[in-house]
Amino acid sequence: MSKLKIGIVGAGIQGVCNALFLQKKGFEVILFDRDEPGNAASYGNAGHFSPYASVPLNRPDVVTDIPSMLISSRGPLALKWNYVPKMLPWFFKFLKNCSENKMMHTAKYMHQILDLALPAFDELFEDINIDNLIENNGILYVWNNQNLKSRELEIKIRNDLGVKQQVLSKKDIHDLEPNLKHFYHGGVFYDYARHARNPKKILVKLFENFINKGGKFLKTNINNLDFDENKPVLRSETQRFIFDKIVIACGAFSKKLTDKLHENIPLDTERGYHIHFKGFDYLISRPIVYSNRGFGMTPMEQGLRVVGTVEFGGLKNPLSKNRIKNLILNAKEMLDGLPEHKDEWLGFRPTLPDFLPIIGPSKNYNSVYYCFGHHHLGWTLGAISGKIISNMIAEENTNLDLKPYSSLRFA
Repeated sequence: MSKLKIGIVGAGIQGVCNALFLQKKGFEVILFDRDEPGNAASYGNAGHFSPYASVPLNRPDVVTDIPSMLISSRGPLALKWNYVPKMLPWFFKFLKNCSENKMMHTAKYMHQILDLALPAFDELFEDINIDNLIENNGILYVWNNQNLKSRELEIKIRNDLGVKQQVLSKKDIHDLEPNLKHFYHGGVFYDYARHARNPKKILVKLFENFINKGGKFLKTNINNLDFDENKPVLRSETQRFIFDKIVIACGAFSKKLTDKLHENIPLDTERGYHIHFKGFDYLISRPIVYSNRGFGMTPMEQGLRVVGTVEFGGLKNPLSKNRIKNLILNAKEMLDGLPEHKDEWLGFRPTLPDFLPIIGPSKNYNSVYYCFGHHHLGWTLGAISGKIISNMIAEENTNLDLKPYSSLRFA
């Protein structure tokens, strides 16, 4: 029997991990992207491997906080007002998912895959040299004494799911991160979490391994798809490529293709920002997230990377200088002695209103698979998502309940 030929649209962390796991199963894989691998969200993210991060944003307490978050220029949430009409249908679906039952459903099924996230990456890392690119110093969350009910809820949900966490006193936090200013009231430490010193370098190493093992990459913009005798066909402006199966894994841009499959998936984008303070990564030993402000800092090769804020504004609006200013002010509230910032970056997180990704076959076409919608956890869930898709395409059992990740939930 000849090898199945598989096309993957998207060469970010999802696409590359899908490609590697499918290649391991013996399939012939071609990867497509309009850009070089690792230049989009896989470059600019916070670099966290966060297997604990099962508490979703669709929570009853978040709904009551949204108006004050939007009004505050220092809050974690912002809206481009010209995007409001487009955003409303997504937002109403989000509100419907903010009940306690829906929140716990999302938390349970995020936990199911997050629990397998690091071992899946370790399988891929066996084949590449990641010396000095990943640190195992844990990840620290800190907060002040506002919204303590929200913090208590997060701790309780994680306890109920069996997530390992250490609740910290002020002294514990100071012992871990002596350079932090004393604005905090408490925190939680996940000592088994890891972070990337340079996410793009890791992604490029994974991609090069895929190419070295016989994988192909075509730098071309796939803007359409159709079928030829039931086989999926990917189309660019000038070419057509026919496959046995395809995987759509192009993050926030996936909806342009799923719409063509008569499947109305409510995918939208959370715009995320970063800046660097070059040469100041030595100030902290691990990523620190300031929960009240919804932002964090990660020590990286490029310097101290400050990331965060959620802005709803679609794919076309320009970068917002206010969001950049917000990152600078938040960072200076946490650390003394920071210089002028460098780099201003905007990226797009693909987000669904129930905060679960879509991993699995299309509703209407069994030769098309989806792997997108991982919101803040695209980097952490890259390897496990790729492994799940490769098992599905190879028709192997995973012993996981995969129904919650199906696009059928939006049918």
